[in-house]
Amino acid sequence: MGALAAPVTVYRNARLIDGTGAPARAGIDIVVEGERIVSVAPDVGFTVPADATVIDLSGQTIIPGLIDSHVHLATPPNRRQAEAILRRNLYGGVTAVRDMADDDRAVAELARASRQAEIAAPDIYFAALMAGPPFFADPRVSAAGKGWAAGAAPWLQAIDDKTNIHEAVTLARGTGATAIKIYADLPPHLIDAITAEAHRQRLLVWAHSSVFPTRPAEVIAAGVDAVSHICYLAYQAEPVMLASYEDHTPVNEDLLKRPNDPVMAGLFAAMLKRGTIVDATGSLFVQAEAARKADPKRKPLRCTGTTTTRLAAQAWHAGVPISAGTDYPGDDPLWPSVHQEIFWLVRDVGMSPIEAIRSATLIGARAAGQERDMGSIVPGKLANFVVLTRDPSADIANIRSIALTVKRGRTYKRADYVPVRPDEVKDE
Repeated sequence: MGALAAPVTVYRNARLIDGTGAPARAGIDIVVEGERIVSVAPDVGFTVPADATVIDLSGQTIIPGLIDSHVHLATPPNRRQAEAILRRNLYGGVTAVRDMADDDRAVAELARASRQAEIAAPDIYFAALMAGPPFFADPRVSAAGKGWAAGAAPWLQAIDDKTNIHEAVTLARGTGATAIKIYADLPPHLIDAITAEAHRQRLLVWAHSSVFPTRPAEVIAAGVDAVSHICYLAYQAEPVMLASYEDHTPVNEDLLKRPNDPVMAGLFAAMLKRGTIVDATGSLFVQAEAARKADPKRKPLRCTGTTTTRLAAQAWHAGVPISAGTDYPGDDPLWPSVHQEIFWLVRDVGMSPIEAIRSATLIGARAAGQERDMGSIVPGKLANFVVLTRDPSADIANIRSIALTVKRGRTYKRADYVPVRPDEVKDE
């Protein structure tokens, strides 16, 4: 017997923001067959296939599915909590996330369940972590590697000069990871070796932008694909680099010249040349600064929100690709935290809504190594997009005017969303 034909759906007469940074286009038809986009064209003389489902989107706007470039779903594993957050993300327009190191046994199962549409969730691309031995005293290691000696789990490996790097990367690849995350307490020569071997084995490399004692410029020079936390890049200006990740001395912000620091300008030029993506996680630092003003006893992060925003603006004006990552789940039962990152990119960093949407779509897809399949609305890519009742280019808050999310051709109506309940997200 032959294979059954995939269902065809025509999303007709929409205003399209395609994720590439191009201006919006009105009167566009998107034809979806199965889980792929087969046509994106003006609604002029288009003949609808006889067996197609037609959805009229006159007056509505389509954007690509959003991508949160920095989540943590399983430290420690809590399946009920993770599924609730993922459900909130999907119905909030998020069609993919980049998990930046957790218990990969749990994350791989969530990724499988999402891919099979057994749960309402974005697609998940995840990392296996590598760090120097001192990091493995961190209590998060035992939480995410239960059953393994510290530093011995294939997804949480302690690396030193005695490590067989080829074997370590091979073990990490066996977890199903998309990338190696280089986290902490590694010298430049080991970062170089991990990056080269990971790329040889066709894995991406994601890294903290300062690995300690390795400076940001050395992390960038190693050829990593993406770095997290734009704040950490400011350690490049320190005359003496912190010796370890465990030293949480904040950035000396007085060393950074205003409005544009020349040391950072050199670093951003190197990132631009290499195509290094920065996952800024800016709203995390802004919110932490606000919380600390309300309660001065709260422990400071490595940068203030003000400096984090200024660094992001300088990087953006330099042309550095910025993805939209959060590093916090947020406690809003209705909306994903990546919305706050997008709002920050527009309202604080100064991006236009079109540019911020590109950061949260095409640049996010690139960071996850999935640009071939997602991040923009073009024929051949997955049918991952969001239908909005209001225009986000007029007001970025309109990314919350969601009528439905489409992921891999499946529709998830916002009206069907069940808000996250407190019992779903409590710690086990």
